[in-house]
Amino acid sequence: MLTPEDDAYWRRYHVTPRYLAGSLGADDDPSLQPFVDLDWPRHPIDDDLGKDVFVSPDGRLRIGFFGDDYILWNIAAYEDPFGPRRWAATFNQNTPPEIVAAFTTALARDYEDGNNRFLARPPMRWHEQTRPLTEAGWTRGWGAETGTVEIIAPDKQAGILIDIRCQDPEDEQCLLWSGPPGWGTRAEATFTTRAPAHLVAATAAAMADPAPLVRYERSIPRGLRDLVQLTPVEPPPPAKPTPLDVRRTAVTQAVERAFRSSSTSPPCRGRPRPDHAAEPSAFSRLSSAASSAAKHPRQLRSAWPASVAHPSLAPPNPSRPATWAPPATLRNRPSHHVQPPWRPDWNRPHPVSAETSRTAPLASR
Repeated sequence: MLTPEDDAYWRRYHVTPRYLAGSLGADDDPSLQPFVDLDWPRHPIDDDLGKDVFVSPDGRLRIGFFGDDYILWNIAAYEDPFGPRRWAATFNQNTPPEIVAAFTTALARDYEDGNNRFLARPPMRWHEQTRPLTEAGWTRGWGAETGTVEIIAPDKQAGILIDIRCQDPEDEQCLLWSGPPGWGTRAEATFTTRAPAHLVAATAAAMADPAPLVRYERSIPRGLRDLVQLTPVEPPPPAKPTPLDVRRTAVTQAVERAFRSSSTSPPCRGRPRPDHAAEPSAFSRLSSAASSAAKHPRQLRSAWPASVAHPSLAPPNPSRPATWAPPATLRNRPSHHVQPPWRPDWNRPHPVSAETSRTAPLASR
């Protein structure tokens, strides 16, 4: 449970839809501000109207506020200050004060205009009272009792119920409601039979207004919290970093500094690296030597690199006999086995005479 020492206790939220926002409690209540602005006298009489009552200068409007009861606002209008009341309106403790303020603002404006519009007769049909709701997308519910009209909000959590059978001036003909049934969740505003239609419509328009209301989370009834959408007025402060977060941040910053220092360090002044692109590779040297040998066979030994020269093309070895002799294992073979021809050294005259046949047969057994 939150306490006043917690930051979340004082965190404010935008509440949508507004008719489920609940009361403001002891916070700034705008419902009676229009009469305060008009300097109407305030009487702490504690009668049937309320504990505090605002009375118009001519006595024809009386606005009572109980403050700690189920019916918080009790408003009455009179044609004669000393005669019976013409109409009455009530709002219970679950009604958002901003919606009550829409009614009281329109009532104070009618009185200031001086045209007695707040005493206008109600229309013969109910469409004027419900027009702001139908224009906002609310639809008629056909499950109402015969002789009544009900307009329901899209989320089924608010509506208006009009009993067109009422004829007595004291009957509550119109009921604006929101929230599920229950003492702490259902908001209700009632209007008697002769209440002017434009004042009911002003209250209905405030209910259908899509603008959110600002509330502390603790002020929203628990039975309504699952039905509303809460958006923080101010973003919550960032969470305090844990010791693990601090270590991770330090390692990340160290890696970034090392990377920046290595990328901006001056070039090495030591021995320059060899230019491999300018030096021909071993494969390219072999290719050029092979092509040169094909054109000039006599220059093969000089053109071929010594590191890769074939053994048969190497310079003569004094310790090795110049003539080729077959191995002993081949001397006793049949005569049809002919040894491969001797491969001469093209750059050196061979001691064997030219008349010697290269394909001389081997000695017989």
